[in-house]
Amino acid sequence: MDGRSRKDITPGISVDIVLKADQRTGKLTRGIVKDILTNSPSHPHGIKVRLTDGQVGRVQKIHTD
Repeated sequence: MDGRSRKDITPGISVDIVLKADQRTGKLTRGIVKDILTNSPSHPHGIKVRLTDGQVGRVQKIHTD
């Protein structure tokens, strides 16, 4: 599942995000969502979140396992 819809993302789920510094390379960082930072219901580049370790980026993939 991709991370473009806010309704699919809730605090506590495992996601892969792209950090601002990694946008050119597309390197993914896995973590647990702490806060949802995007207010709109959807975003074409992914919903912006803060992970429990403090990193901020846009969700690329939601893990359901």
